[in-house]
Amino acid sequence: MVSIQLRQLDVPPGQRLVLRDVSWAEFNAILEELGEQRSTRIAYDHGLLEIMAPLPEHEYFKQSLSIAIEDISEELDLDYESYGSTTWKKQAEQAGIEPDNCFYVQNEALVRGKLTLDLDQDPPPDLALEIDLTSKSIHRFPIYARLGIPEIWCYDQGQLTVYLLQSGAYQPAAQSLVFPTLKVQELPGLIEAHRTQGRLALRRAVRAWVRDQIQ
Repeated sequence: MVSIQLRQLDVPPGQRLVLRDVSWAEFNAILEELGEQRSTRIAYDHGLLEIMAPLPEHEYFKQSLSIAIEDISEELDLDYESYGSTTWKKQAEQAGIEPDNCFYVQNEALVRGKLTLDLDQDPPPDLALEIDLTSKSIHRFPIYARLGIPEIWCYDQGQLTVYLLQSGAYQPAAQSLVFPTLKVQELPGLIEAHRTQGRLALRRAVRAWVRDQIQ
């Protein structure tokens, strides 16, 4: 039984709430109480539970990069699946995380059409997206590592850094595993250059940028 009425707690945009000594059973009960229709995101690491509320700026860059990933995949003729801020968790690892977005590309065929996923049976997403505006995602990397997610893109103040899982830890990388032929670090500049021109102009620019790089 969860003693805290979490629905009554107000986490302002850009802020976070930290709960300590939360058992795995309590963590799952809290997830159920919070429900799926919410703006907050969670991270769970060996009894430490963090509940975060994003800013509108955060949502803009999350959406822009997410759509860019979809447009890139289509231009490269790659099947993909996006599972948004799905809660990924493993009891054995005492780990749970909700990325800003996540994608299957290399392993898309293994989860195609699935509406529920279990990391004890299914592969983890190939790519997780984190937007760092008010809190740094790097302290959540150990959670991602224990869940086995091979690649993380972190956007922070106009910079996109690619991290790859190597020997149980994430290291910055020059190339993405998901899109090895593209200089994905250029995406923030592309987004900023077209930010005031509308979503359609940005999507066209991303697709043209992909075609230019694969010629």
